[in-house]
Amino acid sequence: MKHTAQHALTLAGESVLLLAGRALYWPAQQMLVVADIHFGKAVSFRALGVPVPRGTTTQNLQALDALLAQVACRQIVFLGDFLHARAAHAPATVAAMLAWRRRHPQLLLTLVRGNHDLHAGDPSSLLAVTLVDEPYRLGPFAFCHHPDTASEAYVLAGHVHPVYHLRSGHDGLRLPCFLQGPSRLILPAFGAFTGGYAVRPALDEAVYVVADGAIFPLP
Repeated sequence: MKHTAQHALTLAGESVLLLAGRALYWPAQQMLVVADIHFGKAVSFRALGVPVPRGTTTQNLQALDALLAQVACRQIVFLGDFLHARAAHAPATVAAMLAWRRRHPQLLLTLVRGNHDLHAGDPSSLLAVTLVDEPYRLGPFAFCHHPDTASEAYVLAGHVHPVYHLRSGHDGLRLPCFLQGPSRLILPAFGAFTGGYAVRPALDEAVYVVADGAIFPLP
């Protein structure tokens, strides 16, 4: 099977691309959709005295830049958990995000508030992010944080941080994945330093695993 950095799907009559960069691209709207970026998660743990790696905000921003270099994009929709906790408002974290925003002033940014956003508070107004609640409707899609949000539209959501456990004998890998069902698509967590929940797809669900810069459907 040939592995590529993107996989084309038709959802609710619209052509979209699943990207190995853990995002969805909607060409008709020149839109990137990103779930669970969790800015400031590492600094939040360090504030509690837990020794965790630095540089996760920079990693997240570099990952966004890599996506923007791949596709023609005029807007990004974040499916919740943009900030991890109130500690994400630390000056260094905010400064890095503002520097990135100054490099992309033309981008329209929309945040569908998630459960962590409710505790962390809204991002700095200087980031010029439009804040909405779920479900946020656009065309045939309902942009949500929680996958079980009720909507007549096709739901694009995050929250779960889905991973798939591939097994071979005594060996195993936990890989981020997209989980596609008849009425919703759950995106993998985009942020660095995020955990994952192992999903078991139902008979009417498909799994698209991300590994080594490629995305591929499971048979």
